[in-house]
Amino acid sequence: MTVDDNLAAVVGATAAVAHVALAVAVTVHVLLYKRSVGAAVSWIGIAWLSPFLGGLLYAIIGINRVKRRAQRLRRQHLLPAADDAAATVTRDSLTPLEYAVGRVTGLPSKPGNIVEMMHSGDEAYPRMLEEIGKAKSTIGLCSYIFRADSAGEKFHEALIAAQQRGVKVRVLIDGVGGGYFWSGTYNRLRKAGVPVARFLHSYFLWRTPFVNLRNHRKLLVIDGRVAFTGGLNIGAENVIAENPPHPVRDTHFRIEGPVVEQLTDAFADDWQFTTGEPLDDDWFPTLEPVGTVLARVVPSGPDEDMEQIEFVTLHAISCARDSIRVVTPYFLPGEPLTMALGLAAMRGIKVDILLPENSNHAILDWARRVPLRPLIEAGCRIWMMPAPFDHSKLMTIDDSWSFIGSANWDTRSFRLNFELNVELHDAAFARQIVDSKKPQRCLTLAEIDGDPLPIRLRNSAARLLQPYL
Repeated sequence: MTVDDNLAAVVGATAAVAHVALAVAVTVHVLLYKRSVGAAVSWIGIAWLSPFLGGLLYAIIGINRVKRRAQRLRRQHLLPAADDAAATVTRDSLTPLEYAVGRVTGLPSKPGNIVEMMHSGDEAYPRMLEEIGKAKSTIGLCSYIFRADSAGEKFHEALIAAQQRGVKVRVLIDGVGGGYFWSGTYNRLRKAGVPVARFLHSYFLWRTPFVNLRNHRKLLVIDGRVAFTGGLNIGAENVIAENPPHPVRDTHFRIEGPVVEQLTDAFADDWQFTTGEPLDDDWFPTLEPVGTVLARVVPSGPDEDMEQIEFVTLHAISCARDSIRVVTPYFLPGEPLTMALGLAAMRGIKVDILLPENSNHAILDWARRVPLRPLIEAGCRIWMMPAPFDHSKLMTIDDSWSFIGSANWDTRSFRLNFELNVELHDAAFARQIVDSKKPQRCLTLAEIDGDPLPIRLRNSAARLLQPYL
Protein backbone atom coordinates (compact mmCIF):
# COMPACT_ATOMS: atom_id res chain seq x y z
CA MET A 1 0.00 0.00 0.00
CA THR A 2 1.39 3.34 -1.02
CA VAL A 3 1.64 6.46 1.10
CA ASP A 4 -1.23 7.98 -0.85
CA ASP A 5 -3.38 4.92 -0.18
CA ASN A 6 -2.60 5.11 3.53
CA LEU A 7 -3.45 8.79 3.58
CA ALA A 8 -6.73 8.18 1.76
CA ALA A 9 -7.61 5.40 4.19
CA VAL A 10 -6.89 7.65 7.17
CA VAL A 11 -8.93 10.49 5.70
CA GLY A 12 -11.81 8.11 4.89
CA ALA A 13 -11.79 6.63 8.37
CA THR A 14 -11.64 10.08 9.96
CA ALA A 15 -14.54 11.28 7.82
CA ALA A 16 -16.58 8.21 8.73
CA VAL A 17 -15.95 8.71 12.44
CA ALA A 18 -16.81 12.42 12.15
CA HIS A 19 -20.02 11.59 10.28
CA VAL A 20 -21.07 9.06 12.91
CA ALA A 21 -20.24 11.50 15.73
CA LEU A 22 -22.23 14.29 14.06
CA ALA A 23 -25.19 11.99 13.34
CA VAL A 24 -25.18 10.77 16.94
CA ALA A 25 -25.11 14.36 18.20
CA VAL A 26 -28.07 15.29 15.96
CA THR A 27 -29.96 12.17 17.07
CA VAL A 28 -29.46 12.98 20.74
CA HIS A 29 -30.58 16.58 20.26
CA VAL A 30 -33.63 15.52 18.23
CA LEU A 31 -34.69 12.93 20.80
CA LEU A 32 -34.42 15.47 23.59
CA TYR A 33 -36.06 18.49 21.95
CA LYS A 34 -38.33 17.50 19.04
CA ARG A 35 -41.93 16.87 20.12
CA SER A 36 -43.21 15.89 16.67
CA VAL A 37 -42.53 12.23 15.92
CA GLY A 38 -42.61 12.88 12.18
CA ALA A 39 -40.11 15.72 12.43
CA ALA A 40 -37.88 13.68 14.73
CA VAL A 41 -37.79 10.67 12.40
CA SER A 42 -37.14 12.90 9.37
CA TRP A 43 -34.23 14.76 10.96
CA ILE A 44 -32.61 11.59 12.28
CA GLY A 45 -32.88 10.01 8.85
CA ILE A 46 -31.41 13.07 7.15
CA ALA A 47 -28.53 13.20 9.63
CA TRP A 48 -27.57 9.56 9.06
CA LEU A 49 -28.22 9.31 5.32
CA SER A 50 -26.70 12.65 4.31
CA PRO A 51 -23.18 12.80 5.74
CA PHE A 52 -22.30 16.24 7.07
CA LEU A 53 -24.96 17.95 4.94
CA GLY A 54 -27.73 16.54 7.12
CA GLY A 55 -26.05 17.79 10.28
CA LEU A 56 -25.41 21.19 8.71
CA LEU A 57 -29.07 21.54 7.64
CA TYR A 58 -30.22 20.60 11.13
CA ALA A 59 -27.89 23.16 12.68
CA ILE A 60 -29.19 25.86 10.35
CA ILE A 61 -32.96 25.29 10.25
CA GLY A 62 -33.72 22.46 12.68
CA ILE A 63 -32.79 24.07 16.00
CA ASN A 64 -35.01 26.66 17.67
CA ARG A 65 -32.58 29.32 18.86
CA VAL A 66 -35.24 31.81 19.85
CA LYS A 67 -35.65 31.44 23.59
CA ARG A 68 -37.20 34.07 25.79
CA ARG A 69 -37.95 33.83 29.45
CA ALA A 70 -40.63 31.35 30.39
CA GLN A 71 -42.53 34.16 32.08
CA ARG A 72 -43.41 37.15 29.91
CA LEU A 73 -41.91 40.50 30.90
CA ARG A 74 -44.84 41.83 32.90
CA ARG A 75 -46.60 38.56 33.64
CA GLN A 76 -46.60 39.17 37.39
CA HIS A 77 -48.70 42.26 36.82
CA LEU A 78 -50.99 40.63 34.27
CA LEU A 79 -51.83 37.39 36.07
CA PRO A 80 -55.19 37.42 37.85
CA ALA A 81 -55.97 36.33 41.34
CA ALA A 82 -57.85 33.01 41.44
CA ASP A 83 -61.13 34.71 42.36
CA ASP A 84 -60.75 37.27 39.55
CA ALA A 85 -60.11 34.54 36.99
CA ALA A 86 -63.16 32.60 38.09
CA ALA A 87 -65.31 35.72 37.96
CA THR A 88 -64.69 36.17 34.24
CA VAL A 89 -66.01 32.72 33.32
CA THR A 90 -69.31 32.86 31.49
CA ARG A 91 -71.60 30.00 32.42
CA ASP A 92 -72.64 28.72 29.01
CA SER A 93 -71.52 26.15 26.43
CA LEU A 94 -68.26 28.07 25.94
CA THR A 95 -67.27 28.04 29.61
CA PRO A 96 -64.76 25.19 29.00
CA LEU A 97 -63.21 27.28 26.24
CA GLU A 98 -62.81 30.27 28.57
CA TYR A 99 -61.09 28.06 31.12
CA ALA A 100 -58.88 26.32 28.55
CA VAL A 101 -57.64 29.54 26.94
CA GLY A 102 -56.71 30.85 30.37
CA ARG A 103 -54.67 27.71 31.00
CA VAL A 104 -52.99 27.91 27.58
CA THR A 105 -52.05 31.61 27.72
CA GLY A 106 -51.62 32.23 31.44
CA LEU A 107 -53.54 35.48 30.92
CA PRO A 108 -56.90 36.53 32.36
CA SER A 109 -59.92 37.57 30.34
CA LYS A 110 -60.48 41.31 30.63
CA PRO A 111 -64.08 42.60 30.69
CA GLY A 112 -65.13 46.12 29.76
CA ASN A 113 -63.68 46.61 26.27
CA ILE A 114 -64.86 48.26 23.06
CA VAL A 115 -63.93 46.66 19.73
CA GLU A 116 -64.62 48.32 16.37
CA MET A 117 -64.20 46.61 13.00
CA MET A 118 -62.69 48.45 10.04
CA HIS A 119 -62.36 47.38 6.43
CA SER A 120 -59.00 47.65 4.67
CA GLY A 121 -56.74 50.68 4.75
CA ASP A 122 -59.59 52.85 3.48
CA GLU A 123 -61.18 52.81 6.95
CA ALA A 124 -58.31 51.76 9.19
CA TYR A 125 -55.46 54.05 8.10
CA PRO A 126 -57.29 57.34 8.77
CA ARG A 127 -58.29 56.12 12.25
CA MET A 128 -54.76 54.96 13.02
CA LEU A 129 -53.23 58.23 11.80
CA GLU A 130 -55.76 60.20 13.82
CA GLU A 131 -54.78 58.39 17.02
CA ILE A 132 -51.07 58.84 16.28
CA GLY A 133 -51.74 62.55 15.85
CA LYS A 134 -53.49 62.69 19.24
CA ALA A 135 -50.87 60.65 21.13
CA LYS A 136 -49.59 62.33 24.28
CA SER A 137 -47.06 59.93 25.80
CA THR A 138 -46.30 56.69 23.89
CA ILE A 139 -46.69 55.05 20.47
CA GLY A 140 -45.72 51.44 19.80
CA LEU A 141 -46.06 50.19 16.22
CA CYS A 142 -45.24 46.68 15.01
CA SER A 143 -45.86 45.66 11.39
CA TYR A 144 -44.79 42.72 9.26
CA ILE A 145 -44.85 44.86 6.10
CA PHE A 146 -44.37 48.64 6.31
CA ARG A 147 -43.85 50.04 2.84
CA ALA A 148 -42.27 53.39 1.99
CA ASP A 149 -45.02 54.18 -0.52
CA SER A 150 -47.94 56.63 -0.62
CA ALA A 151 -49.65 54.91 2.32
CA GLY A 152 -46.48 54.37 4.36
CA GLU A 153 -45.28 57.95 3.90
CA LYS A 154 -48.33 59.25 5.78
CA PHE A 155 -47.35 57.07 8.71
CA HIS A 156 -43.72 58.21 8.44
CA GLU A 157 -44.79 61.84 8.72
CA ALA A 158 -47.19 61.18 11.61
CA LEU A 159 -44.62 59.17 13.59
CA ILE A 160 -41.85 61.72 13.02
CA ALA A 161 -44.18 64.54 14.10
CA ALA A 162 -45.09 62.63 17.26
CA GLN A 163 -41.43 62.04 18.08
CA GLN A 164 -40.67 65.73 17.59
CA ARG A 165 -43.41 66.83 20.00
CA GLY A 166 -42.02 64.62 22.76
CA VAL A 167 -43.98 61.38 22.41
CA LYS A 168 -42.02 58.17 23.07
CA VAL A 169 -42.21 56.41 19.70
CA ARG A 170 -40.99 52.86 19.05
CA VAL A 171 -41.37 51.15 15.66
CA LEU A 172 -40.65 47.46 15.02
CA ILE A 173 -40.55 46.05 11.48
CA ASP A 174 -40.03 42.42 10.58
CA GLY A 175 -36.57 41.70 9.23
CA VAL A 176 -37.92 39.75 6.23
CA GLY A 177 -41.41 41.07 5.51
CA GLY A 178 -40.28 44.66 5.93
CA GLY A 179 -37.60 44.24 3.24
CA TYR A 180 -34.61 42.02 3.93
CA PHE A 181 -32.08 43.79 1.72
CA TRP A 182 -33.62 47.27 1.82
CA SER A 183 -36.26 48.86 4.03
CA GLY A 184 -37.17 52.39 2.97
CA THR A 185 -39.30 52.82 6.10
CA TYR A 186 -36.48 51.77 8.44
CA ASN A 187 -34.03 54.14 6.76
CA ARG A 188 -36.50 57.04 6.69
CA LEU A 189 -37.48 56.77 10.36
CA ARG A 190 -33.94 56.14 11.57
CA LYS A 191 -32.66 59.19 9.70
CA ALA A 192 -35.40 61.28 11.32
CA GLY A 193 -34.38 60.11 14.80
CA VAL A 194 -37.34 57.80 15.46
CA PRO A 195 -36.34 54.67 17.44
CA VAL A 196 -36.91 51.87 14.92
CA ALA A 197 -35.70 48.26 14.82
CA ARG A 198 -35.86 45.27 12.50
CA PHE A 199 -36.97 42.01 14.10
CA LEU A 200 -34.38 39.18 13.81
CA HIS A 201 -32.63 40.87 10.93
CA SER A 202 -29.00 40.18 10.14
CA TYR A 203 -26.79 39.96 7.07
CA PHE A 204 -24.33 37.68 8.88
CA LEU A 205 -24.31 34.07 7.71
CA TRP A 206 -24.18 32.63 11.22
CA ARG A 207 -27.54 34.25 11.94
CA THR A 208 -29.28 33.02 8.77
CA PRO A 209 -31.40 30.51 10.76
CA PHE A 210 -33.42 33.50 11.96
CA VAL A 211 -34.55 34.27 8.41
CA ASN A 212 -37.16 31.53 8.78
CA LEU A 213 -38.61 33.12 11.93
CA ARG A 214 -40.76 36.18 11.32
CA ASN A 215 -42.72 38.64 13.39
CA HIS A 216 -46.06 38.57 11.60
CA ARG A 217 -47.88 40.69 14.20
CA LYS A 218 -49.71 43.89 13.26
CA LEU A 219 -50.08 46.08 16.31
CA LEU A 220 -50.36 49.77 17.09
CA VAL A 221 -50.72 50.91 20.71
CA ILE A 222 -51.32 54.58 21.56
CA ASP A 223 -50.70 55.91 25.10
CA GLY A 224 -51.31 52.39 26.42
CA ARG A 225 -55.07 53.05 26.05
CA VAL A 226 -56.03 52.52 22.42
CA ALA A 227 -54.82 49.68 20.20
CA PHE A 228 -55.22 48.56 16.60
CA THR A 229 -54.65 44.97 15.53
CA GLY A 230 -55.78 42.48 12.91
CA GLY A 231 -54.47 41.41 9.53
CA LEU A 232 -53.63 44.78 7.98
CA ASN A 233 -50.08 45.63 6.94
CA ILE A 234 -49.08 49.15 5.93
CA GLY A 235 -48.95 49.60 2.17
CA ALA A 236 -50.76 51.28 -0.72
CA GLU A 237 -52.20 47.97 -1.93
CA ASN A 238 -54.56 48.04 1.06
CA VAL A 239 -56.32 51.26 0.00
CA ILE A 240 -58.96 49.90 -2.37
CA ALA A 241 -60.39 53.32 -3.31
CA GLU A 242 -57.10 54.31 -4.95
CA ASN A 243 -57.26 51.35 -7.38
CA PRO A 244 -53.81 49.87 -6.75
CA PRO A 245 -52.48 47.35 -9.29
CA HIS A 246 -52.89 44.43 -6.86
CA PRO A 247 -55.56 45.44 -4.33
CA VAL A 248 -55.83 43.65 -1.00
CA ARG A 249 -58.94 43.60 1.15
CA ASP A 250 -58.42 43.19 4.87
CA THR A 251 -60.04 43.54 8.27
CA HIS A 252 -58.57 45.51 11.17
CA PHE A 253 -59.82 46.40 14.64
CA ARG A 254 -59.66 49.30 17.07
CA ILE A 255 -59.66 48.17 20.70
CA GLU A 256 -60.09 50.25 23.82
CA GLY A 257 -60.33 49.04 27.41
CA PRO A 258 -58.43 46.93 29.97
CA VAL A 259 -57.25 44.31 27.42
CA VAL A 260 -55.04 46.99 25.81
CA GLU A 261 -52.57 46.37 28.64
CA GLN A 262 -52.00 42.85 27.31
CA LEU A 263 -51.50 44.21 23.80
CA THR A 264 -48.98 46.75 25.09
CA ASP A 265 -47.20 43.98 26.95
CA ALA A 266 -46.90 41.97 23.74
CA PHE A 267 -45.30 44.93 21.99
CA ALA A 268 -43.00 45.63 24.95
CA ASP A 269 -41.88 42.01 24.97
CA ASP A 270 -41.00 42.07 21.27
CA TRP A 271 -39.27 45.44 21.55
CA GLN A 272 -37.07 44.39 24.45
CA PHE A 273 -36.26 41.07 22.77
CA THR A 274 -35.13 42.93 19.64
CA THR A 275 -33.35 45.95 21.14
CA GLY A 276 -32.70 45.08 24.79
CA GLU A 277 -34.60 48.19 25.90
CA PRO A 278 -37.35 47.65 28.50
CA LEU A 279 -40.36 49.97 28.27
CA ASP A 280 -41.11 51.94 31.44
CA ASP A 281 -44.36 52.44 33.32
CA ASP A 282 -45.41 55.32 31.07
CA TRP A 283 -46.49 52.64 28.61
CA PHE A 284 -48.81 50.97 31.13
CA PRO A 285 -51.44 53.37 32.52
CA THR A 286 -54.30 52.21 34.73
CA LEU A 287 -57.22 51.24 32.48
CA GLU A 288 -60.89 51.39 33.40
CA PRO A 289 -63.77 49.50 31.73
CA VAL A 290 -65.25 51.39 28.78
CA GLY A 291 -67.49 48.81 27.10
CA THR A 292 -69.04 45.35 27.35
CA VAL A 293 -66.73 43.00 25.42
CA LEU A 294 -64.78 40.31 27.28
CA ALA A 295 -61.36 39.96 25.63
CA ARG A 296 -57.97 38.32 26.02
CA VAL A 297 -54.75 38.38 23.99
CA VAL A 298 -53.33 35.11 22.64
CA PRO A 299 -49.67 35.52 21.59
CA SER A 300 -47.84 32.69 19.88
CA GLY A 301 -44.40 32.03 18.46
CA PRO A 302 -41.43 29.66 18.47
CA ASP A 303 -40.36 31.09 21.84
CA GLU A 304 -43.51 29.80 23.55
CA ASP A 305 -43.78 26.45 25.30
CA MET A 306 -46.68 25.50 23.02
CA GLU A 307 -48.38 26.63 19.84
CA GLN A 308 -50.87 28.81 21.70
CA ILE A 309 -52.97 30.07 18.79
CA GLU A 310 -53.24 26.58 17.29
CA PHE A 311 -54.22 25.12 20.66
CA VAL A 312 -56.86 27.80 21.25
CA THR A 313 -58.27 27.13 17.78
CA LEU A 314 -58.50 23.41 18.51
CA HIS A 315 -60.23 24.09 21.83
CA ALA A 316 -62.71 26.41 20.12
CA ILE A 317 -63.60 23.81 17.50
CA SER A 318 -64.16 21.18 20.17
CA CYS A 319 -66.46 23.50 22.14
CA ALA A 320 -68.65 24.50 19.17
CA ARG A 321 -72.30 23.45 19.45
CA ASP A 322 -73.89 25.10 16.42
CA SER A 323 -71.51 26.78 13.96
CA ILE A 324 -67.88 27.36 13.05
CA ARG A 325 -66.86 30.01 10.54
CA VAL A 326 -63.28 30.56 9.38
CA VAL A 327 -62.02 33.33 7.09
CA THR A 328 -58.38 33.04 6.10
CA PRO A 329 -56.22 34.04 3.11
CA TYR A 330 -54.09 30.88 3.31
CA PHE A 331 -55.46 27.50 4.33
CA LEU A 332 -52.95 24.73 4.91
CA PRO A 333 -53.42 23.52 8.50
CA GLY A 334 -51.90 20.42 10.02
CA GLU A 335 -53.79 17.16 10.36
CA PRO A 336 -55.09 17.84 13.91
CA LEU A 337 -56.96 20.97 12.78
CA THR A 338 -58.19 19.38 9.55
CA MET A 339 -59.47 16.39 11.48
CA ALA A 340 -61.11 18.59 14.14
CA LEU A 341 -63.02 20.55 11.50
CA GLY A 342 -64.12 17.39 9.74
CA LEU A 343 -65.28 15.76 12.96
CA ALA A 344 -67.20 18.90 13.90
CA ALA A 345 -69.06 18.80 10.59
CA MET A 346 -69.79 15.09 11.04
CA ARG A 347 -71.43 15.73 14.41
CA GLY A 348 -73.78 18.28 12.83
CA ILE A 349 -71.91 21.56 13.33
CA LYS A 350 -72.23 24.01 10.46
CA VAL A 351 -68.65 24.50 9.32
CA ASP A 352 -68.03 27.27 6.79
CA ILE A 353 -64.53 28.05 5.50
CA LEU A 354 -64.15 31.20 3.39
CA LEU A 355 -61.05 31.40 1.17
CA PRO A 356 -59.98 33.75 -1.62
CA GLU A 357 -60.47 32.34 -5.10
CA ASN A 358 -56.81 33.16 -5.73
CA SER A 359 -54.34 34.34 -3.11
CA ASN A 360 -51.04 36.11 -3.76
CA HIS A 361 -49.11 32.83 -3.30
CA ALA A 362 -49.85 30.33 -6.07
CA ILE A 363 -48.05 27.43 -4.37
CA LEU A 364 -50.29 27.78 -1.31
CA ASP A 365 -53.34 27.74 -3.56
CA TRP A 366 -52.11 24.54 -5.19
CA ALA A 367 -51.34 22.85 -1.89
CA ARG A 368 -54.66 23.71 -0.21
CA ARG A 369 -56.66 21.64 -2.73
CA VAL A 370 -55.44 18.43 -1.08
CA PRO A 371 -56.88 18.97 2.45
CA LEU A 372 -60.09 20.55 1.10
CA ARG A 373 -61.37 17.30 -0.38
CA PRO A 374 -61.75 15.35 2.91
CA LEU A 375 -63.29 18.41 4.54
CA ILE A 376 -65.98 18.62 1.86
CA GLU A 377 -66.57 14.88 2.20
CA ALA A 378 -67.06 15.35 5.95
CA GLY A 379 -69.71 18.04 5.36
CA CYS A 380 -67.73 21.29 5.58
CA ARG A 381 -68.69 24.03 3.16
CA ILE A 382 -65.81 25.71 1.35
CA TRP A 383 -66.67 29.16 -0.01
CA MET A 384 -64.50 30.87 -2.61
CA MET A 385 -64.32 34.67 -2.43
CA PRO A 386 -63.69 36.54 -5.71
CA ALA A 387 -61.06 39.22 -6.29
CA PRO A 388 -59.75 41.42 -4.89
CA PHE A 389 -57.64 39.17 -2.70
CA ASP A 390 -59.01 39.06 0.87
CA HIS A 391 -56.28 38.96 3.54
CA SER A 392 -58.63 38.85 6.56
CA LYS A 393 -58.09 36.36 9.41
CA LEU A 394 -61.34 35.76 11.32
CA MET A 395 -63.02 32.95 13.23
CA THR A 396 -66.35 32.71 15.05
CA ILE A 397 -67.90 29.94 17.14
CA ASP A 398 -71.67 29.67 17.68
CA ASP A 399 -72.03 33.34 16.65
CA SER A 400 -70.91 34.34 20.14
CA TRP A 401 -67.11 33.89 20.32
CA SER A 402 -64.61 35.48 17.93
CA PHE A 403 -60.91 35.08 17.23
CA ILE A 404 -59.19 37.92 15.36
CA GLY A 405 -55.60 38.85 14.66
CA SER A 406 -52.61 38.12 12.46
CA ALA A 407 -52.47 34.31 12.26
CA ASN A 408 -53.24 32.47 9.04
CA TRP A 409 -54.41 28.85 8.95
CA ASP A 410 -51.07 27.36 7.96
CA THR A 411 -48.08 25.75 9.61
CA ARG A 412 -45.95 28.86 9.31
CA SER A 413 -48.37 30.95 11.35
CA PHE A 414 -49.11 28.24 13.89
CA ARG A 415 -45.53 27.03 14.43
CA LEU A 416 -42.89 29.44 13.07
CA ASN A 417 -44.17 33.00 13.04
CA PHE A 418 -44.58 35.33 15.99
CA GLU A 419 -48.33 35.96 15.83
CA LEU A 420 -50.89 37.80 17.94
CA ASN A 421 -54.63 37.08 18.12
CA VAL A 422 -57.38 38.32 20.42
CA GLU A 423 -60.33 36.22 21.60
CA LEU A 424 -63.61 38.06 22.15
CA HIS A 425 -66.74 36.89 23.98
CA ASP A 426 -69.56 39.01 22.58
CA ALA A 427 -72.51 37.81 20.50
CA ALA A 428 -73.20 41.16 18.82
CA PHE A 429 -69.59 41.48 17.69
CA ALA A 430 -69.50 37.88 16.43
CA ARG A 431 -72.61 38.48 14.34
CA GLN A 432 -70.97 41.60 12.93
CA ILE A 433 -68.02 39.51 11.78
CA VAL A 434 -70.32 36.91 10.23
CA ASP A 435 -72.28 39.61 8.38
CA SER A 436 -69.07 41.24 7.09
CA LYS A 437 -68.18 38.30 4.85
CA LYS A 438 -70.89 36.95 2.59
CA PRO A 439 -70.30 33.51 1.05
CA GLN A 440 -69.94 33.47 -2.72
CA ARG A 441 -69.27 30.28 -4.68
CA CYS A 442 -69.27 26.91 -2.92
CA LEU A 443 -66.46 24.57 -3.94
CA THR A 444 -67.69 21.08 -4.85
CA LEU A 445 -66.15 17.63 -5.02
CA ALA A 446 -66.96 17.52 -8.71
CA GLU A 447 -64.79 20.57 -9.27
CA ILE A 448 -61.87 19.08 -7.37
CA ASP A 449 -62.26 15.70 -9.08
CA GLY A 450 -62.29 17.51 -12.41
CA ASP A 451 -58.68 18.59 -12.01
CA PRO A 452 -56.57 16.82 -14.65
CA LEU A 453 -53.85 14.44 -13.50
CA PRO A 454 -50.92 16.89 -13.98
CA ILE A 455 -52.73 19.44 -11.81
CA ARG A 456 -53.42 16.86 -9.10
CA LEU A 457 -49.78 15.80 -9.10
CA ARG A 458 -48.68 19.43 -8.90
CA ASN A 459 -51.03 20.09 -5.99
CA SER A 460 -49.92 16.98 -4.10
CA ALA A 461 -46.26 17.87 -4.61
CA ALA A 462 -46.91 21.40 -3.34
CA ARG A 463 -48.58 19.89 -0.27
CA LEU A 464 -45.26 18.30 0.70
CA LEU A 465 -43.90 21.79 1.29
CA GLN A 466 -46.48 22.42 4.02
CA PRO A 467 -43.97 22.84 6.89
CA TYR A 468 -42.23 25.67 5.02
CA LEU A 469 -45.10 27.52 3.30
